[in-house]
Amino acid sequence: MNRNDGDVTVSAGRRRFLAISLTATGALLVASRIVRADTNTPVPPELLGDDLTELGPFVRIERDNRIVIGARGCEVGQGVMTALPMLIAEELDVDWNQVRVVQLPYGYVDTDKGPSNRYGDQSTGGSTSIPDAWNELRQAGATARWLLVQAGSQEWSLPAEQLHTALGHVIAPGDRRLTYGALARSAASIAPPAQPVALKKPEQFHIIGTPTRVVDARNIVIGRTRFGIDEYSANALVAVIARCPFLDGRVDGFDDSETRRVAGVVDVIALPGPKTDEPFSGPLAAGIAVLAENTWAALQGRDLLKVQWAQGDWAKESTAALTGAAHALLDHAADGLVVRADGDFAKARSQAKQLIEARYEMPFLAHATMEPPAALIEINQDNARLVAALQDPDGASQMIARMTGLARKDIDIRMTRAGGGFGRRLENDYVAEAVVIAKAAGKPVKLMWTRDDDLAHDFYRPFGIHAMTATLDRKKAITGWSHRCAATPRGYREAGARKRAPNAATLEADDFPAGLVANLDKTFFALQSRMPRGAWRAPLHTFHAFAVQSFIDEIAVVTKQDAVKLRLQLLGEAREIPYSGHGGPVFDTGRLANVLTLCAQKIGWGVKRTDSHGIGIACHFTFGGYTAHAFEVSVQGTELRIHRAVCVVDVGRVVNPLGVEAQMMGGTIDGISTALHLAITVKDGQVQQKNFPDYPLLRMAQAPHTVEVEIVQSSRDPSGAGEMGVPSAAPALANAIYAATTVRIRKLPLMPQLLRML
Repeated sequence: MNRNDGDVTVSAGRRRFLAISLTATGALLVASRIVRADTNTPVPPELLGDDLTELGPFVRIERDNRIVIGARGCEVGQGVMTALPMLIAEELDVDWNQVRVVQLPYGYVDTDKGPSNRYGDQSTGGSTSIPDAWNELRQAGATARWLLVQAGSQEWSLPAEQLHTALGHVIAPGDRRLTYGALARSAASIAPPAQPVALKKPEQFHIIGTPTRVVDARNIVIGRTRFGIDEYSANALVAVIARCPFLDGRVDGFDDSETRRVAGVVDVIALPGPKTDEPFSGPLAAGIAVLAENTWAALQGRDLLKVQWAQGDWAKESTAALTGAAHALLDHAADGLVVRADGDFAKARSQAKQLIEARYEMPFLAHATMEPPAALIEINQDNARLVAALQDPDGASQMIARMTGLARKDIDIRMTRAGGGFGRRLENDYVAEAVVIAKAAGKPVKLMWTRDDDLAHDFYRPFGIHAMTATLDRKKAITGWSHRCAATPRGYREAGARKRAPNAATLEADDFPAGLVANLDKTFFALQSRMPRGAWRAPLHTFHAFAVQSFIDEIAVVTKQDAVKLRLQLLGEAREIPYSGHGGPVFDTGRLANVLTLCAQKIGWGVKRTDSHGIGIACHFTFGGYTAHAFEVSVQGTELRIHRAVCVVDVGRVVNPLGVEAQMMGGTIDGISTALHLAITVKDGQVQQKNFPDYPLLRMAQAPHTVEVEIVQSSRDPSGAGEMGVPSAAPALANAIYAATTVRIRKLPLMPQLLRML
């Protein structure tokens, strides 16, 4: 343990350390740091005094017993600005209604042992925020509570064991009470514990597990919340970019004379694009930036640019060509990457009494976040400041340092609430564009993207075709399963992509039905494409759950078996199967069977219908969580009506039930919207979709009146919940459409295919 002017670091396990200090106004500060034991980092100056606007450490206790808790994660709508502070508040043992939550800035610090972050992992992706913080942030709250109890022990000259806490008070025998605020100054002078503090037992929880509204709900409703796109600086120029519409294209020349005559336009700057075949580590495309005093002038000036684009070598790329190439690879089945091979599928195929085959096509998808990318940046000689909606602030920090030569400790990054993320903001290409423009302009820059920019220049979910084959014996039992996938690898030109397997995010070795079928073949074929690719809401699972769960339904129909019973037979007895993918290390068949069974009961599975409605069901394991969806639908003429939508989820112990319910509702609606309408297509080397008329999101009239969510009560450690509500929605909906119409759809999106086949 080290002590330096009231700033102390203590071991808290997993090489994380707690910092405890006292502000100038007597506020107790407690923070978790991932730093070395021999390093002290002082509290940032702006955190001293009574300024509650910018808060560094997790916990601040003022003398008047006000409690301020910092939220470390990037809030993109998944609720971490509420759920993460709830973990701290629970162990601190305070009244949640008296807690104020503040978004923390990016917490980079230099130590003598290397770079670190005083708050821990601040990125958002893979539904990891809650599981990563489950022990760490509770320990921060528990340590603060321990210090306050020790302070009470000194005040009353009583053993600490005789004291307890409740709702921001330390309580002694005889119901003598002192507020945390009254004890803050003495608590800060106490040496922290050498070992982690014992955490509460679940039966003692009064915040964890309680339905809690998001802390900034009112501000969102009244328009007070500032998203990244809302941030401005008085002396910043607004920039918009005309980007090359061709894959790997470049600027061949441009005439900006009319642009410069627009009132308010200040400058026009050419932006180089990435070099061919090098990782996307900066701007995503070549372009021409227009800088102006306001957004309107910048957009007007951009419209008047006359640019000659060089098309590059992939001007003939098209969705039609990719589709043909995928089928050709699957037909010839040569030179594929064997992802997993159990038993002898070839033998199972030769001995099969029945063979069932089908192919399913998945389109490219854009993220289409409600808030397009934007970044406000100021670069000075010795420092820089970025304000933006992000998912990977650490990546943004590294990028700015590399592009400017500034030390990372001199780069201030402020994260705002984001209008959606879905994986798009894991990429920092828009930050790189802002850096290039600001350096060239020599002034602060507010970079704006329009919806057209956003759809045409994205890191899209991969395109691919799944070829499924099942072998069955005389008793209709599945004896073999083949899943061959021809797809555009997600890792194309991704920084660090050389470490990513070609099949990553398209075909997983241990995903369903791995470990459940004796003879299993999983083989991947790489499709060549210049379309940028990236993470899109549970990347792997939204890409292949549609094929797997639709195919099981097809097997049930062909063999005249009950689709739920067939799934349960495959899952077998409850057991844990090794799972090497994200969300492992095990997959619990019993937990998936449970959500499937509950979902079937809730939707009324097996009840004979006479109203021409169809019911479909599907289930999936995603990032450590287990989800099942069921829909009741009807088709009247060319209109699809969703009468009921049911979602059952098991994500372990739930921190905020209201938040999980909202995530499942939102994920289900997003899954429906994507399944029905969304596809990005390419022709002549250009993305064809320009705006929402070409990429139509679900309308209210098409949506179910409600999504009936059931959350399984569990004592297991929590998984995340941000992405579990999406993967099984599309196959459940397709299966319901088949039940209502006998039209089997194997190509997404569903509606164009349904209208064509009716």
